[in-house]
Amino acid sequence: VQEEKIFAGKVLRLHVCTMEGAEWLEEVPEDTTVEKLKERCLKHCVPGSLEDPKTVTHHKLIHATSEKVLTDTKTVLEENIQDRDVLLLIKKRAPPPLPKMADVSAEEKRKQEQKAPDKDAILKATANLPSRNVDRTVAHHNMRDFQTELRKILVSLIEVAQKLLALNPDAVELFKKANAMLDEDEEDRVDEIALRQLTEMGFPESRAVKALRLNHMSVTQAMEWLIEHADDPTVDAPLPGQTPVEATAEAGASSAEATADPGSEAGAEEAKDELTEIFKKIRRKREFRPDPRAVIALMEMGFDEKEVVDALRVNNNQQNAACEWLLGDRKPSPEDLDKGIDTNSPLFQAILENPVVQLGLTNPKTLLAFEDMLENPLNSTQWMNDPETGPVMLQISRIFQTLNRT
Repeated sequence: VQEEKIFAGKVLRLHVCTMEGAEWLEEVPEDTTVEKLKERCLKHCVPGSLEDPKTVTHHKLIHATSEKVLTDTKTVLEENIQDRDVLLLIKKRAPPPLPKMADVSAEEKRKQEQKAPDKDAILKATANLPSRNVDRTVAHHNMRDFQTELRKILVSLIEVAQKLLALNPDAVELFKKANAMLDEDEEDRVDEIALRQLTEMGFPESRAVKALRLNHMSVTQAMEWLIEHADDPTVDAPLPGQTPVEATAEAGASSAEATADPGSEAGAEEAKDELTEIFKKIRRKREFRPDPRAVIALMEMGFDEKEVVDALRVNNNQQNAACEWLLGDRKPSPEDLDKGIDTNSPLFQAILENPVVQLGLTNPKTLLAFEDMLENPLNSTQWMNDPETGPVMLQISRIFQTLNRT
């Protein structure tokens, strides 16, 4: 027995086809390379073709089932070819001829012609066209007018909402719930990731929550505040306005229940006074809080702290806009922000006549939303997405945009 037959691998019977329609069986050991198999196939279907050494490299074998091109250097076993598999022998496509120099020059010229014009070419071509661009200064002024007008609308709507809610016999109870909504809302605003970062540093959770609320959820600023107030005996005291508001609401409810008779004028007047106090507490709870970093940056430019706070309040805590306001005509003024819209204007009348707005004004949560947007305009998105207050804000926006175009 020959040695090579003892150690030879398993013999596979492979069905080979060509593009011309020739078919035959090749029996090869599984350790045969693809290149050797290809040579055997070429000897079978193209006699004398191996005289040209390039013939083997110009053909390829493809596994019919997987459509995979077989690698010449690998064995039949490595290519995972099984007994009775079908292989296809085809000639490779000839590579495209290299372009002539003349063709290259023509292609480059065509690309240059299709190249986008530069700035100078654009200015030259459009020099005689009339200008149709909107002045950015005017656009910015219009945006500021929109914000100012929206503030006026909110101021007037808050007054209407307070009057409507005061007529409700359960007004004090409603605002007791409203205060609870406010507290729950502020609790929901604590960024859990930021809170976890601070507690992992070793700060108590209640203290970390307070620091985050005071510093607009900035972890860096909250950490600086916690370090600065580590030895402060009042560091764990509740934020101003939290406990007193709750106490006022409780006192208002108990006082109204104990002493106010809804049917008497004295009882109605007393309930009205209680509501007025609650309104004031809610407003104080939502008071504007300037960005401390923006305050420091603007004060370092030489501006007084009060005027810096006014600038940030007018410009929604945006430092660059506040700087422009301080350097400009300072319009609108902080006093303008507290003025309502003309109640006889077509815009305000259209808003009040809208059924969605009318229904929303009887909801204490709508009043809270107006108060919050008035002092913290950046929170508008939150209220626009709220299922109770969102439809009201959408109607106000649509009416404003519609009448603003006419």
